[in-house]
Amino acid sequence: MGVPVEGTFGKFTAQVAFDPKKPEGGSIALWIDMGSATLGVPQSDAELPKAEWFNIAKFPQASFKSSAIRGIGGGQFEIAGRLAIKGQVRDIVVPVTITQSQGQSVAVGGFTIQRLAFKVGDGEWTDTSMVGNDVQVRFKLILAGLGPL
Repeated sequence: MGVPVEGTFGKFTAQVAFDPKKPEGGSIALWIDMGSATLGVPQSDAELPKAEWFNIAKFPQASFKSSAIRGIGGGQFEIAGRLAIKGQVRDIVVPVTITQSQGQSVAVGGFTIQRLAFKVGDGEWTDTSMVGNDVQVRFKLILAGLGPL
């Protein structure tokens, strides 16, 4: 239908070991509570936990675990890793920019996945004329205890 829809995940847990001066020695693990997803529309939100979409009864969490972190310069990094959603695992590379101001470090990034590769929107929802296959994932994280860039 071509109408963008935004949603959020309200709960996640992260383990980050990262030195911006030595990014290759770092590691990142992230677990997302799939039951915390919302599109801001109660009718749509009620569909998300169902088997066709996130199937949270069987797959309550999605995860990302880094395999390599590479510094590009200027506060920019590429984080390679494995993204798991609904039991489907794919290798991805996530571009991340870290900025620092007044003692606070902020990581911003994003990437695109194909929802059908993760079996999100099974059954009648595999028709991408109603719900597109490309899903843009964007994030902004406040990082505590990060050294200078």
